[in-house]
Parts: sequence; structure tokens; C-alpha cells
Amino acid sequence: MIEQAQQRKRRNLLIGLVAAICSAGTLACAPSFLEVPIETPIQAKLDVSAFQRVLVAGFVSGGTDEVDANQETVRLLRSQLRTKSSLRVIDADVMPLAEITRNQSKAAGDVDPAPRPNSGGPAAPGQAVAAQILPMPIKDEKDMEPYERLFANTAYWKQIGEEYQNPLIVTGSVLFMERTSSNMVTRQNERLDAFGQRRTDEERVFLDRKGYVLIPKFVFIDGRTGATMYRENHKEEVLYSAQQNMPALSSYFELMDRLVPNFLTALSSQKVHGTRVLLK
Repeated sequence: MIEQAQQRKRRNLLIGLVAAICSAGTLACAPSFLEVPIETPIQAKLDVSAFQRVLVAGFVSGGTDEVDANQETVRLLRSQLRTKSSLRVIDADVMPLAEITRNQSKAAGDVDPAPRPNSGGPAAPGQAVAAQILPMPIKDEKDMEPYERLFANTAYWKQIGEEYQNPLIVTGSVLFMERTSSNMVTRQNERLDAFGQRRTDEERVFLDRKGYVLIPKFVFIDGRTGATMYRENHKEEVLYSAQQNMPALSSYFELMDRLVPNFLTALSSQKVHGTRVLLK
């Protein structure tokens, strides 16, 4: 009996030793992870090596009158370019481009090739006709369309370039408009059942939301020639519940924060920071 007890004891010890060895091996073979920071370079969309200076001139703006989108966009882009671009930012008055476009239209003096209603014939050579009426104020994209002609006026932009020593010129249009939406959404409601346990129910409700939509068009012009080098169109929107009282200016900056990285990649190479998980 004593000998059998000793054999069982030795067997139990042997089993315990094997188990310990297996456990140690499992721990040694268990995977370990290492999180490594990485940077992904994004090449600039434009070659701006020929320029040393950049002029964010101004924007044709419209939409809500709660925010001066021309002033705010110029200030924001100049601030970003000062810290994230190698180009020297020119400090200049913000150009009222909507007003400038209307003045150019009034002074155009085009000749009307079509028969005039009262005379029955075409206009006399050099006779000026009424300029095209430009919507004022600008409320939506349709109102903005006639103002696009300003960016094709190479003579005007070349003149501006000469005034500021031939910089890269950034201009365009900015629409910042109110937006409302009413639709069905799924809402989750928590409740306690008869046993005191928490339950989650889903229900479909009709929800009114309000917010803003931002539609900027960035136009990059060669100040040496007045010609357009590149254009970018964007559109972002944000909606809030009807109970939220979000200031228009806060919403504007929230939407511009989404767009600024794309704007900057047009002028200079950027780095996107992230992490990668490595298995050791």
C-alpha cells in the first residue's frame, strides 16, 4: 500500500511538471503586439516651385448673412498657409469679389449682335448694351453661376498679379447656406422591465433637423499670366437636432475643418499620421 501511494505521488508530480512545462511553452509562444507610429506622405497636387508668395485674394460668397464667408475663409486659409506652407502669405485687404464682378459687368460695354426690339436692326458698332444682371444677394448655386466669369478674366488677374509681384493667387467662391431636413429615423429607448432589468427598444420617429451646407470652390491662378492652374470643388454639410442651438459661425468652422487638409495638399506635400500594429 505504501509503495502504491508513493507511485501515485510520483505520477502526480510528473503530471504537474509536464503541465507546468506546457504552460510555460504556451506563454512563450503567445503572440505579442507592437504599435508603431507611421507617417504617410501625400504629394502636392500643384507644382508651386515657381512661386515664393501666395495671395489669398478673396471669394465670391453667398448664402446666409449670419457669416461673412468671404472674410472668414480668407482669414482661415491665410492662417493655415502661414504654418503649413513654405510660401510667404501676403497680407492684403480682402477683395470684395462679388462687387468687383458686378462692376465689371456694368462696365463691359458688349455689343448686342441680335436685332434690337425698337430699331429692328443690330446695335451700331461699339454701342454698349445693358450688362447682364447678376443676382444680389447670392442665395444658392444658381445665383452663383453668373459670377464664375470673373475667374476666366485673365487680364484682371494678371493685373492683380503684377500689383503683388506675381504670386500664386488663391480665390474662388464660397456658399454657406442653411439646411433643414425632416425624415424618419430609428431611435433607441432604454427602459426597465417588470423584473428590473434594462431593455432597449427601437422605434421609428419623424425627426426635424437643421444645419448648414458649405460649398467652396477653390481656384488657383498663376499671377504671372492670370491663367487658372487648378480648381477644386467641395461640399460638406452638418445637421443637428431641432433642439440644438448651434451658432452659424461654429458650424462654418466645423465644416471648414473637414476641407482644409484637402486644400493644403493642393499646395504642399503633407503627412498623414497613424499607427500600425506589428506582430512579434
